Amino acid sequence: MTPDDALWRKRFGIFALLRVSGLLLFFIGMAIVFSDLVRPGGALGLGMVVIGCGLVEALLGPVMLRQHWEKTDRR
Repeated sequence: MTPDDALWRKRFGIFALLRVSGLLLFFIGMAIVFSDLVRPGGALGLGMVVIGCGLVEALLGPVMLRQHWEKTDRR
C-alpha cells in the first residue's frame, strides 16, 4: 500500500465514523423525545437539541472536513 492509499484509507475511516456518530446522535435524540429515557413522557427540549447536533454532525461535518482536507492538500 502506498502512502497516498494509506492517507485516503484513514480519511475514509474518519469520514465514515463522522457520519455514523451523527446518525447515532440523531437516534439517541429521537429516543429522548419519544420514550421515557430521560423523564416520563419524553424530554422534547433536550431531544431536539441532540437531534440537531446529530444532523449537523452527519450532514455538515463531512463537508467541512472535505474543505479542510482540500485546503491541506493544496499546501
